[in-house]
Amino acid sequence: MTAVQEPRTHAGHPLTMTTEAEVTAVREVLAAAGMLGEHVRYAFFAPEEPAKADVLAFDGGEPERRFRAVLLDLSSGRSWDTVVSATARELVSCRELEPEHDGQPPIIDSEFEFIEDVLNGSPDWLAALEKRGIEPASVRAVPLSAGVYDYPEEKGRRIARAFGFRQDFEADHPWAHPIDGLVAYIDLTARSVDRVVDSGVVDVPQAGGNFDDPSVQGEHMTSLKPIEITQPEGRSFTVTDGRVRWGKWDLRIGFNEREGLTLHQIAFDERPVCYRASVAEMVVPYADPAPVRFWQNYFDCGEYMFARYADSLQLGCDCLGDIHYVDATIADDFGNPKTIGNAICMHEEDYGVLWKHSDIFTGSREVRRQRRLVISFFTPIGNYDYGFYWYLYLDGTIELECKATGIVFTSGTPGEYATEIAPGLGAPYHQHLFSARLDMTVDGLTNAVEEVEAARVPMGEANPYGNAFARRSTRLTRESEAQRDAAPGTGRVWHVVNPEKRNALGQPVGYVLHPLGQPTLLADEASSIHARATFASKALWVTRYDPAERYSAGDFVNQNPGGAGLPSYVAADRDIDGEDVVLWHTFGLTHFPRPEDWPVMPVDYTGFTLKPAGFFDRNPALDVPPTTAKHCH
Repeated sequence: MTAVQEPRTHAGHPLTMTTEAEVTAVREVLAAAGMLGEHVRYAFFAPEEPAKADVLAFDGGEPERRFRAVLLDLSSGRSWDTVVSATARELVSCRELEPEHDGQPPIIDSEFEFIEDVLNGSPDWLAALEKRGIEPASVRAVPLSAGVYDYPEEKGRRIARAFGFRQDFEADHPWAHPIDGLVAYIDLTARSVDRVVDSGVVDVPQAGGNFDDPSVQGEHMTSLKPIEITQPEGRSFTVTDGRVRWGKWDLRIGFNEREGLTLHQIAFDERPVCYRASVAEMVVPYADPAPVRFWQNYFDCGEYMFARYADSLQLGCDCLGDIHYVDATIADDFGNPKTIGNAICMHEEDYGVLWKHSDIFTGSREVRRQRRLVISFFTPIGNYDYGFYWYLYLDGTIELECKATGIVFTSGTPGEYATEIAPGLGAPYHQHLFSARLDMTVDGLTNAVEEVEAARVPMGEANPYGNAFARRSTRLTRESEAQRDAAPGTGRVWHVVNPEKRNALGQPVGYVLHPLGQPTLLADEASSIHARATFASKALWVTRYDPAERYSAGDFVNQNPGGAGLPSYVAADRDIDGEDVVLWHTFGLTHFPRPEDWPVMPVDYTGFTLKPAGFFDRNPALDVPPTTAKHCH
């Protein structure tokens, strides 16, 4: 097994990954403009990608590199949305946010750091702990995004809500000991507790959750023998300045703190398929309506910028095989460059049989092995850890697999809305709902979307024996029509076709989005979370491309009252028939936790697949060579 890191380079393409020098240049520009005072912190930093037309027209030279930085003054709560040209070293734009309308910038590390001190300065919080017989020094505070509810006093203010978990010793995982029936509402700017909600004393669960304790793990199995994956002749892919080539695939990779890994200009056999693919948002709505828990709904991308915590991946543990690592550079709270080593992992995997046939007439016996290129990253956010794995296959298939692991969020109240996973320890029901933004370019910019599903045919003159079934196709022509649910019972899929390009059979070339068809948002339509996470209420949205429309729940999700993102994007009801279109696909998990998910959760999986349908005239993997004998053993 080997690992290679990609060297950092200067920008040679508009979509080259961020460099430390560029982060520093942005900070210097903002400082010179007088925008970085003693109390000002970065709440967001990412490349401001050029419009699609500008990227596609790029023909060399030194591109202009712009970056978006959202600044937060911790002392006043004021915030500014800025764009800086690192190339021209100038401030391009600056707008002060209006919190009641725009929402708040994300919660940042600098705010997490003082939460316990704020709580321990609150007489009401200390009294609640004393009533429970808990020493404040043993309590680990977990500050969480507040959402938006009918609290007039919170409008325009920067609010968080905090639970407490007891930690019995330094290496003790406090998630096992939730202090239930208690929550504090905190003004992050004033650094004060607005109020403490105490719904009554609940026994703190006593059983430990220290999954990393050797005495908890027990004796390790001795029957498992090592697995080694080698490529004696080296990897089959190359990576140059963020451009990846493997087999017939050609694409670019990117990374930012909000979406994490992004894929760009994905092409197969020199034909474009998808201009940009990312996870643009995710929300984790909880189902417990208790007075201290009803507000638990986390937007891990928009409220926390979860990819800023991406793991530095380890060879042989996170990734196995002949690995190529790529570092990712972001900005810390002070605007200084922070490079995450080994943030992105790339490798090839064998994936079983690609195609095979043994023919009874000719005696022909042919088989080929499937393999896939894996491009991935992993990020912890609070109690959960999420892995995002993009797979490219030899037959033109693209797949995204999201992996959820870590520790389930806990309560001290198992019951109607939570599973008892250990004695007295509850794990509330919840969902993990992801929104993939797929800016499609199937053989060009002119695309349309058709909803295709199986249709039963009743017995009759045309179907006398009742065996017939047909395929029904409906063209989605406007944004108002293109807000769709999955329908597993009919095998519903969505074809993205190019009506201007035909295959050898005269059919429009296309790619098909295959959903898993799991539940979307289960919260009531009148709920606050439904208003704020409307994107998650449908499995598919289709919009006309607009470079400003980047995030499913809007630019500023934290304490946004709702209506931002996709609901506002589709309000114009634009034509999408034969246009430059973007697909937004909601997929995810509805998690009713099991005892087997404790004390650490085995990986659960979700995702979707994009498969060619008429994009090729025949099987595009006929030219995959047979495996030679020396590699079969």
